[in-house]
Amino acid sequence: MKINVNYDLCTSNAVCMGVAPELFEVRDDGYLYVLDENPSEDLRGKLEEAVKGCPNGAIAISED
Repeated sequence: MKINVNYDLCTSNAVCMGVAPELFEVRDDGYLYVLDENPSEDLRGKLEEAVKGCPNGAIAISED
């Protein structure tokens, strides 16, 4: 699976980081960084929660 972020929609509000800090980080520069674009299957639950929790719908999962 692969994490896809639409940075045009992302406002770096850190909701995803709160849910899955091993996958997302909002740094001091105010931008969101994906720490692992292709996470292991054991992180799917957290990733799906981050996708659902994103207030702007900026995160998606693709099956690559």
